[in-house]
Amino acid sequence: HENFILPFSHDEVVHGKGAMIGKMPGDSWQKAANLRALYGYMYGHPGKKLIFMGCEFGQWYEWNHDSGLEWEHIDSPPHRGLRRLVSDLNALYKSEPALHERDYDPAGFQWIDCNDNENSVVSFLRRARDGRDFVVVVLNFTPVPRAGYVVGVPEPGLYKELLNTDAEAYGGSNTGNAGMVASEPLEAHGQPQRLCLTLPPLSCLMLKVERG
Repeated sequence: HENFILPFSHDEVVHGKGAMIGKMPGDSWQKAANLRALYGYMYGHPGKKLIFMGCEFGQWYEWNHDSGLEWEHIDSPPHRGLRRLVSDLNALYKSEPALHERDYDPAGFQWIDCNDNENSVVSFLRRARDGRDFVVVVLNFTPVPRAGYVVGVPEPGLYKELLNTDAEAYGGSNTGNAGMVASEPLEAHGQPQRLCLTLPPLSCLMLKVERG
């Protein structure tokens, strides 16, 4: 049990280190997609969050105390999408107990699959204090969309996409699962049920089972 923060502080974007979006690999679209996936990973992972000013909308230049932020870019792509994503992530983090109640409790985190290095996909569960409420987090760290990707889950039912960082609203390609996917009664990753997901490129998905 340890209290900790996941920071992307000013130390990451000064003294020639470059801006967060500039650190990402690929062309301009891939840079933004990578940053969106990174922020999704950050918010899905245990620990409180810290993002330094300007990083929330992906300004291109590193922070300079002698000049202001690049506010002129916040309403143009990809900055508008990044800004909306961070806003939605903040709201989701507050509204979903599984994402914040057990940040410092090992029982609040469980790997689904951390061994798929061939596809660069990782998946895990976040659990709330009641032990019943959970969120499934799946990350695809390659620019390759993956159809029919199997992820084990604990319960049967319809799983709603709480978040898709590749959504068109965030500047993504809008690849995904049409907002919902039904589990199948087949074991996977030590779980009694499985989801067959479409994983967007360079993305983070968060899903939650619908309960009546």
